[in-house]
Amino acid sequence: MFTNKRYLLLFVTVFCFVLLFCTASGSSIPTAGRTYGHAEPLYHVNTKKKLIALTFDDGPHPVYTRRVLKILDKHKAKATFFVVGERAKWYAPVIRQIHRRGHEIGNHTFTHPHMKHITAEQLQEEIRKTDQIVHSLTGTYPRFFRPPGGEITYAVLRSSERQKHPIAIWSYHQDSRDWTHPGTAYIVSKVTSGARPGDIVLFHDSGLDQSQTIEAVDKVLTILSKQGYRFVTLSQLLHEQKK
Repeated sequence: MFTNKRYLLLFVTVFCFVLLFCTASGSSIPTAGRTYGHAEPLYHVNTKKKLIALTFDDGPHPVYTRRVLKILDKHKAKATFFVVGERAKWYAPVIRQIHRRGHEIGNHTFTHPHMKHITAEQLQEEIRKTDQIVHSLTGTYPRFFRPPGGEITYAVLRSSERQKHPIAIWSYHQDSRDWTHPGTAYIVSKVTSGARPGDIVLFHDSGLDQSQTIEAVDKVLTILSKQGYRFVTLSQLLHEQKK
């Protein structure tokens, strides 16, 4: 009995040490099936309706974001744009245009820092500044937060909870990989081949050359629309799950 208690005490001590180390260092943690006392990050929405949420990270951009908006209008689709605060400040007219056209704006930090190299306090300030900028331009606050790179750390969980922002990532099979410039055909195939109701798709509308993304989004919308899919904001998609 004494031996078992000693090993139990040793296990608890080691576990607590590892937990404190991860918290202090901001290390990434696994999230699938675990909440660690926080709300589970959103990767997919359970719905039988053929609804998909397209999301665009790292914008806005004065050229590429506007081209994306034209394509979305063409297909009568809605999307969610996770904007970087300082870029929103630089390109305020684009933010207003996104809002006027009925799309959703999410929080993607102010300077797009690496999540492993930032404290919870610093991240909370990044989120707060972006919230304020978006609100000053649209009259509304972002509902969702997406950490750069989709990295989930203890700092991310604590900060999103403190700021009352649900964390929205993307479906595991729906990272378009467009930032690697793999070619339009690859992006289209990657998104359409495994499309399922409730998917959250990741694209980018950043300052890099997104011509492949623009072409791919047009083709993805054409193909999946013919299959009966509709394209909604994250809030609209999550509403279906709650119903």
